[in-house]
Amino acid sequence: MFKKKVSTDISKTTIIIRLMVGAVFLSEGIQKFLFPTIRGVGRFEKMGFSNPDIWGNLVGVCEILCGLLLLFGLFTRVAALGMLINMTVAIIITKIPIAFGESFRPFNLRELSNYGVWSFAHEVRTDLAMWMGSLFLIIKGGGFWSLDKNMYKIK
Repeated sequence: MFKKKVSTDISKTTIIIRLMVGAVFLSEGIQKFLFPTIRGVGRFEKMGFSNPDIWGNLVGVCEILCGLLLLFGLFTRVAALGMLINMTVAIIITKIPIAFGESFRPFNLRELSNYGVWSFAHEVRTDLAMWMGSLFLIIKGGGFWSLDKNMYKIK
């Protein structure tokens, strides 16, 4: 029997954050397959991941699926949690080392003209925005214009 709606924020403006975060993740996931050398498997290999083909493709697929779920507002909190974890790992592995100018073994730093706090601030800006957007969607849900608004739990 259908009893209770899945809880979501009923704000009509939540869609702005949801569409922005979903579109960025969808685009980044697609690019991991369109440009595998610089965005996908090749990038994961260059960073020092073991099994870069598995990790590069897995991250790409997750970004595409979660991006689509976010765009439609379906299982918004689950998709946002997946992308929050994704961005946390990306920040730890690819951005924090820039602040200190040292690689985390086995992960390698990218070649930048300089390292330090300001380089870190510049490089982390998009990752941090996606992290915050994902956190917002975990807290608020899909909003008024989402498929989550019309979902029911089975009891």
